[in-house]
Amino acid sequence: MPTSRTKRSTAAAVAVLTLVITSACSSSGGGETPPRTTSAPRAGVLAVKIDNVAAARPPTGLEKADIVYVEQVEAGLSRILAVYSSDLPPVIGPVRSARETDLELLRQFDDPTLVYSGAQSALRPSIEAAPLEALPPSKAPDAYFRSGDRAAPHNLYVRPEKIPRASTEVNAAEDIGLRFDAPPPGGTPVDGRTVSYPSARFTFTWAADRDQWLVSMDRTPARTASGDLLGAATVVLQDVDVQDSSLRDRGGNTSPFSATVGTGSAAVLRDGMSYDVAWERNTAMSATRFTTEDGDPMTFANGQVWIVLVPK
Repeated sequence: MPTSRTKRSTAAAVAVLTLVITSACSSSGGGETPPRTTSAPRAGVLAVKIDNVAAARPPTGLEKADIVYVEQVEAGLSRILAVYSSDLPPVIGPVRSARETDLELLRQFDDPTLVYSGAQSALRPSIEAAPLEALPPSKAPDAYFRSGDRAAPHNLYVRPEKIPRASTEVNAAEDIGLRFDAPPPGGTPVDGRTVSYPSARFTFTWAADRDQWLVSMDRTPARTASGDLLGAATVVLQDVDVQDSSLRDRGGNTSPFSATVGTGSAAVLRDGMSYDVAWERNTAMSATRFTTEDGDPMTFANGQVWIVLVPK
């Protein structure tokens, strides 16, 4: 059976062939075809870097993401990288700056677009060299706006409809090989789990009536912009090496880098159970594989997936 990547590659090839034929047919006589004045929308996931301090909450549009990555940043705080493909909300934010960890995470996806507010000057060459479409406000000013209901820098938002990007119509998690199916055998019943960074805390509590893990941030229930509780169908607590990079923020704090290429252990929370799994990502261009103790692919519950990068 063809994979989602194969289907998308085939669709892209057909689109390119159609464009070539159309252009050839539109030329008259032996004259040259007029140059195109507009570019076709990109087809790939939309990744948005989202602020996650108290002043930036509640987030807007986070509940529509296919995958929510949580990572540690300077001073032990956290930021979110939200990946969208199957469902794009009208507004997403607040948008903040990119990190080195984001670049490695996004190499799992084909042709991603990264929405972010900016980056340290030392990181910009790496962003420009990465296999993605970098889209800060300077490159798409019409797509961004600042809200008047909170102070800068926590008030920058993006309108995805203003970004020239075609939906893949494929869940971003499926696109990198995650499987949604019935739970595997085994597992341990659990009411909740907590992950702590030096200056941030996340708790995931099972709510059987909602079939979700309700999210709390810094001991406060997380909510959407409309006031609903924020929850995930599956939560992955992925143990990673967190290393000091050569980058510093304006306050002199070292920027940590979470290494997501390699191997390690993880806990997958779904359906009120916790499963001990192994994760493996051989190269930066590979997708992360999660396998059970029997060596079978771990299956995920239908719905949003949160992947929390947990320092070993």
